[in-house]
Amino acid sequence: MFSFNMFDHPIPRVFQNRFSTQYRCFSVSMLAGPNDRSDVEKGGKIIMPPSALDQLSRLNITYPMLFKLTNKNSDRMTHCGVLEFVADEGICYLPHWMMQNLLLEEGGLVQVESVNLQVATYSKFQPQSPDFLDITNPKAVLENALRNFACLTTGDVIAINYNEKIYELRVMETKPDKAVSIIECDMNVDFDAPLGYKEPERQAQHEESTEGEADHSGYAGELGFRAFSGSGNRLDGKKKGVEPSPSPIKPGDIKRGIPNYEFKLG
Repeated sequence: MFSFNMFDHPIPRVFQNRFSTQYRCFSVSMLAGPNDRSDVEKGGKIIMPPSALDQLSRLNITYPMLFKLTNKNSDRMTHCGVLEFVADEGICYLPHWMMQNLLLEEGGLVQVESVNLQVATYSKFQPQSPDFLDITNPKAVLENALRNFACLTTGDVIAINYNEKIYELRVMETKPDKAVSIIECDMNVDFDAPLGYKEPERQAQHEESTEGEADHSGYAGELGFRAFSGSGNRLDGKKKGVEPSPSPIKPGDIKRGIPNYEFKLG
């Protein structure tokens, strides 16, 4: 099959009903128009030209439309969905985090191919900063943010926006495959410890306390330590559980054969 660059925009190629073409990509901030498109930055979908929709329709590519993006110069790839078909011909617009994953500069070439991905059942993320733990319910926040994504790729660092702050999370694992669709799926979400996370100080204090207890046990051993030894205190000031010592009896105090008739019980 031959390809001729007779037009200003690339000509999609068809291989067994698969859409495949190259575009020059730009970050969403470069998208011309009066409307703010910050919504694109909050998810994992791209903006493609109208000609792409025509080709996809002729190829009978059904919903959800998912794509594999490849930067052949750096051998980096990721996966995405499509948000709209309003870009200029020959151009597509990507979220900034996606361009970073692909190591793409503004105007760089990216290969776009249609793909079919298995539905996700499990994913694990690693926050790239301990600040993510400051969120009251991080799992709920992430699950809500993932509604703006169409798929996940193991190894990607995605970005989510919460309370005017950007949080980055690395996709550590996805099942059943390294790239999965997360549209209308029942997916279990798990977390690794954040990058740079350190154990709280109370752990160190606990270790110091343990060492102190060990030292005291050594002293106790030298003094003839017995388990549960010691005495309690009574409210009346007397020692608990201590029997009075009997007075010594002298031989002269014992008288035989002479009963004490004055002895009274009690």
